[in-house]
Amino acid sequence: MGTFNTSLGEGLILVGFSDWPHLELPFFTFISVFYSLTLFSNLTIITLSQLVPRLHTPMYFFLCHLSFLDLCYTTSTVPQLLINLSGLDRTISYGGCVAQFFIALTLGGTEWVLLVVMAFDRYAAVCHPLHYTTIMHPLLCQSLAITSWVGGLLNALIQTGLVAYLPLCGLHSLNHFFCEMPVLLKLACEDTRGTEANLFVAGAIILVVPVALILGFYAHIAQAVLKIKSMTGHRKVLGTCGSHLLVVCLFYGSAMYTYLQPMGSYSESEGKFVALFYTVISPMLNPLIYTLKNKDVKRALWNVLWRDSISR
Repeated sequence: MGTFNTSLGEGLILVGFSDWPHLELPFFTFISVFYSLTLFSNLTIITLSQLVPRLHTPMYFFLCHLSFLDLCYTTSTVPQLLINLSGLDRTISYGGCVAQFFIALTLGGTEWVLLVVMAFDRYAAVCHPLHYTTIMHPLLCQSLAITSWVGGLLNALIQTGLVAYLPLCGLHSLNHFFCEMPVLLKLACEDTRGTEANLFVAGAIILVVPVALILGFYAHIAQAVLKIKSMTGHRKVLGTCGSHLLVVCLFYGSAMYTYLQPMGSYSESEGKFVALFYTVISPMLNPLIYTLKNKDVKRALWNVLWRDSISR
């Protein structure tokens, strides 16, 4: 069990789901379908948000960013996973592993901050409806979107720097389907308690603080909803805010399981299935959750399809 030089030429083996060979073919089929649906649904939302003037609002501006993030995030891991499941290649270079880790952290961190921004947008719409267009000025929306990306990038730089600094040992084998932080820490040759403490603080800032802000915004929204006497108004607010809360619960819940539990209690087998949820399932569900009961998106999609059919 010696150290190996963590240079770009060193290769790592991604074990993936080879521990359960009978699951690889069903997983390949299942993930291929989900990935195709993710690409189609998120590209549809991005296209509609750009083409339909009715959707040129702050809510859909941020939803467009979320869809783009989901597209990039799932693409940073799923193609590698599909190659792994097919058995064609289970290796990744050390440089590729660090790059994948950095990209996934950047996109994930950006989405965590963006969900706070979207909660603020709903807070402004529900609690200050008369001043909503003044508050959510296009310049502010662009600034908030940039802040989300910068926050995700800073988080990735910090955490990647802490992990990449560690010397790695062993058989160069990662018991996961992509380069995830907990499994990289398990390959470290030296005591990682100090690094784990720093990573926990960084993870808590990027996860716990956004959750606290989101809960604060929704506490104010709940107070405003209780003052609405119209049942139609209740349903409309609950429809738009409920979808956002569901996405928050799904995404943050799985992320907290991975990044905020002690490394000693982290189960690699369970971790792989949890990672499937936030890399494959969640990006596919997000567009459906936001648009399933959204009349604006349904109407916009129908108008675009109808217009194209007439033009032909």
